[in-house]
Amino acid sequence: MSRSQVAKRYAEALFQLAQEKKALAEVSSDLKELVKVIIANPELLSLLSNPKFSIERKKQIVSEIFSNANKIVVNTLELLIDKKRVNELTNLAEEFSVLAAAAEGAADAKVFSTRALTDAELNEISSAFAVRVGKQKLNITNEIDPSLLGGVRVQIGNYIFDNTVASKLAGLKRTLVG
Repeated sequence: MSRSQVAKRYAEALFQLAQEKKALAEVSSDLKELVKVIIANPELLSLLSNPKFSIERKKQIVSEIFSNANKIVVNTLELLIDKKRVNELTNLAEEFSVLAAAAEGAADAKVFSTRALTDAELNEISSAFAVRVGKQKLNITNEIDPSLLGGVRVQIGNYIFDNTVASKLAGLKRTLVG
């Protein structure tokens, strides 16, 4: 995760506003959708950063595309356009996600595996690892990585729990070779 101080400040302000308006879940959901749209259409971010278009035109495009989104999210996006900080949007969404998860007593986690895990497996991983990091639950994203050979690697913030065949083989190699 990027540790952009600018994104962190915007995320904290957005988080406080969402809490005041009692729209934390809605804002969080809208930000996740916004990031999905930007990842799927990187040209949108290029367009919003392009100096050839006026700020008013960019705001008009944003309000048309995200007309169903929470007004707080749209206003934040317009503020980023005003301040020429649109490139911080994905970092802002990541920082906001961390703040929202912490407020719920949860943490975001990535579980790397060789195949898609079932809901039961994800719940088991969530309950086992949430205790290790002092949280009530984990919001897990399962990422497929065939290079692991087997097992899982769990990343929660700065913590990495690696129980993969690839890491065990690497450890065995270090032990044998020296």
